[in-house]
Amino acid sequence: MARHAKFSNDEVIDATARLSARAGPRQVTIGAIASELAAPTGSIYHRFSSRDVLLGEVWLRAVEGFQAAFAARLSAGAPYEAGLSAALYVPAFVRADPISSRNLLLHRREDFFQGAWPEPMVQRAQTLKSELDTGLRRYARSLLDRADAPALRLVKFVLVDVPLAAVLPHLRNDEPPTGIVDRLIETTYRASLDAAKHLLPPRRPV
Repeated sequence: MARHAKFSNDEVIDATARLSARAGPRQVTIGAIASELAAPTGSIYHRFSSRDVLLGEVWLRAVEGFQAAFAARLSAGAPYEAGLSAALYVPAFVRADPISSRNLLLHRREDFFQGAWPEPMVQRAQTLKSELDTGLRRYARSLLDRADAPALRLVKFVLVDVPLAAVLPHLRNDEPPTGIVDRLIETTYRASLDAAKHLLPPRRPV
């Protein structure tokens, strides 16, 4: 009779994510993951070909989870309020999922994978980037009626740069963002977009 696996792939990834969130991805070893699970190292290598592949899965899963929810908010309803909802999702994500948010927002992709990515993981990462770029471009067109470089710079500032800057001090202190973070993000969002016609240079003739 075949033996049932004691741990699923998701449970191994969860354990790796917890370790990475606590100490950083560069400090994670297969031995540490095995200790976290109280499992033999061989059972981990049986599921994942290397430490790098396992850490890559941690990063990809965090990005996929965040980006799906962010994109859903960005495309729901009138553009102005949809963008604000997407921007405010960043502190909400940090509060709801501190493990994924620490892994995603405190580290770079390169911290999770030192070698060459397997092709399926490369494709997943490329798809994520393409979907984000397309979403920001579509949002810029719907809100500003343009998606040139200045418009995309403004959209990225209010949707990505400001929320990230607001939550990073809390992530580094391993604490949930306070309510003032949301108010700062919203104030900056509204002020920046309300001044968009003054901030953006005239469009170049096509």
